[in-house]
Parts: sequence; C-alpha cells; structure tokens
Amino acid sequence: MPVPMLDVRRQNGALEGELREAAARVIVSGSYILGAEVESFEAAAAAVAEAQFAVGVSSGTDALLVALMALDIGPGDEVICPSFTFFATASSIARVGAKPVFADSLANSFNLDPAGLEARITPRTKAVIPVHLFGQPSDLRRIFEIAGKHGLRVIEDAAQAFGAEYEGRKVGALGDCGTVSFYPSKNLGGLGEAGLLLTNDPRIADKARLLRNHGAERQYFHSMIGGNFRLDAMQAALLAVKLPHLEEYTRARQQHAARYGELLAGLADSVATPQSLPERSHIMNQYTIRVPGMRDALRRHLAERGIGSAIYYPLPLHRQECFARFGPQPELPVADRLAAEVLSLPVFPELTAAEQDEVVGAVRAFFCAQWARTPSPPC
Repeated sequence: MPVPMLDVRRQNGALEGELREAAARVIVSGSYILGAEVESFEAAAAAVAEAQFAVGVSSGTDALLVALMALDIGPGDEVICPSFTFFATASSIARVGAKPVFADSLANSFNLDPAGLEARITPRTKAVIPVHLFGQPSDLRRIFEIAGKHGLRVIEDAAQAFGAEYEGRKVGALGDCGTVSFYPSKNLGGLGEAGLLLTNDPRIADKARLLRNHGAERQYFHSMIGGNFRLDAMQAALLAVKLPHLEEYTRARQQHAARYGELLAGLADSVATPQSLPERSHIMNQYTIRVPGMRDALRRHLAERGIGSAIYYPLPLHRQECFARFGPQPELPVADRLAAEVLSLPVFPELTAAEQDEVVGAVRAFFCAQWARTPSPPC
C-alpha cells in the first residue's frame, strides 16, 4: 500500500464547502489585500496564540524578515541561531545585513543547545532566534535567562509550532516577538503562502504593520523603508476556516506519534524515536526519527515500497556554501550528526491506522533484514 508523506487534499477536502464559501466571499468583496478578512483572522490567531497582537504577512520567511527589521537589526549586528534548522532562519538574518552566528543543537530535542549560547555572544550580538523545531518548544527559560543577562532580543521561530506550549503558555509571543508559517505542510496549513508575526509589544506590532506595507501608514506616504509583506485576504479567509480545527489536527498528530512510539519500541537499538520533553507540548509537525548509519538505506527501502519520507535537514546551515562569506564556521558535532541521521515519517492528521501499520511494517522489515546477517537475529 503506498503511503504519502503528506496529503493536504484530505484535510482541505473535508472542509471544501466552507472553503469555497470563504473564497467566494472574498471574490465578491473586491478587497483582496489586507482588509477585514485579514483583521478578523489576525484577531482569531492572536487569541489562539495567547498573544496581544498578530500581524499577518506573506509567508513565514517574511515574518522573520519583518521581525528582524522591527527590532532594528541590520549591518554590523550578529544574531545567534541554530545550524540545524530550515534555511529561512539564517537567510533572513543575512538579508537584513546582519551576520548569522550558528550554534549547536540538542540531540534529544533537535533544538538549540543553551549550553553553547554564551560562547557565541560578542559585543555585536543583538538577538537570538530559538527555533521550536518539528513542533517542540526550545528551552526558553534558559534562553531567556542568558538573553536577559546580555541584553539580547529573542525572536521565537515558531514556524512549525503554532499552538505548542512551554510551561503552560503558548509559544510565539513569549519572547520579544515570534513568527509562524502557514505553508501548506504546517500543522495549520494554508492553501498557499502565508505567515504571522506575534508579539505582546504594541511598538513592535505597529512597526511590523508599517514594514509589511512599504513603511506606509497611508498610501504614498512612507515613514520608513519596508517591503511588500502583506497577507492577502484570500489566504486569511481560508485559514480562518481551518483555524477552529487546529486542536483537532494537533491531537491527531500526537496520537499518531504516540502509536509510532509503541510500534517502534522494539527497534530501540537501531531507531531513536522523538522525545517529548517535560513542561512542553510537542505538536509533532514532523515525526522525526534518527537512524545512525542506515538512514539513506532505510529511505530507499521505504521509497521502493511507495512510502513517503523526508529528510529535514540534510545539510546544516553552517556548512551551506552561501554562508561561507561570513568566515570560518564553528564545529557543531550534534548538528552534523543529526543531519546524517534524521528521517521524518508520515504523521499528517488524516493518516489512517492501516497506512501507519504499512509504514511501521516496512521499517521493521528493513531492520529484520539487517539483523538476519547477525549471529543471533531478534526477528
């Protein structure tokens, strides 16, 4: 049985009637950029995120860019971020003229390791961007302590973690500000590109609204240089249809993850399953296992059986060619090891039990074949 890595059609198909109504409403309105649909979605999303302000933007990447610009980070500044994360985290730093400074990650959570943070701080460091990778919040308490000690701003990259909690509070606006992506593969996926900036600081919110609209509060009058980072009304309307189902989607992902953990428990010597750490809710935007030494072979084995998987991410950022211009990069052994071992399995909410059994069966078959070559194979 083929199993896709992700099938957004199942989720959107279940809401087709409501999505069509929302789209038709926007078409009839004649208001396609910002406007009432965007304002309504921003208010609803802010409530879900327990943030005072939500500013809709054109993508999760643009949300990072706006956040950095709103904090006046630019040429000559340095911003610390993990190396093991999606490209946009560091590319946004470089795009505003600042220098991304890469830090290592924790093997048990895939997130930024606070223990290595202070060693990266220099007089030019202005901010740190912890990424809540794969849907699990970073160790914010320790990161906030270090940032406070050194006067650093904190931007939470919550692209994959909308609705996740840290110590009972929703992530995204616990730092100075945070960013969210609504790319179709996310736990709240749009039908195109969209993003959000979250904050409890009215000054950051006001500046972000200006920046997303070319720095203009009213047309043709610009108080600063911004960009075209506006959220369109169609995406806002469609996302508003899906937003009430966010908890349902998250529960399904978490249930799939828990079942994977049970079914893969017998492979503990060969497969490291993801951990949900205390005081955090892991929304399982990705279900990412670690397969030392055999990741690529396992992925080929799954592909031969029509089973989708993905590698997030095959090359850490400190080894990307485009960042070589910032000078010699540090040795980050955990980031390197994770990039060589990680493999994400299907975990989208609409995944069926039969499909999950197919995935697990294929994984088990692969390792049983490997173990058959040993003196005392366990299966």
